[in-house]
Amino acid sequence: MKLTPWVLTWAILAVIVLALAIYRNLMALHGDDNLHIATGEETLIPKQLAFYRVMGTIDRWGEGLTVVTVVGGLVLAAIYLYSRLPS
Repeated sequence: MKLTPWVLTWAILAVIVLALAIYRNLMALHGDDNLHIATGEETLIPKQLAFYRVMGTIDRWGEGLTVVTVVGGLVLAAIYLYSRLPS
């Protein structure tokens, strides 16, 4: 059984997960960690809410794709090891 297409698909998925993690970290550098509740800061609240909504979406996709990548890698490793067992 040829595993090359499956390994290539898994590698592309792993690169996507890595790129998403880097993108999330770069976005977090530009985030505002202060909670804006004082008078005069009302204009910053919607921007902060939108920013954290986007960060939540990135986190959700990142967690899901990470689980799929890890499980896929374990399945590929198990198939490879099983195919190498002596008959």
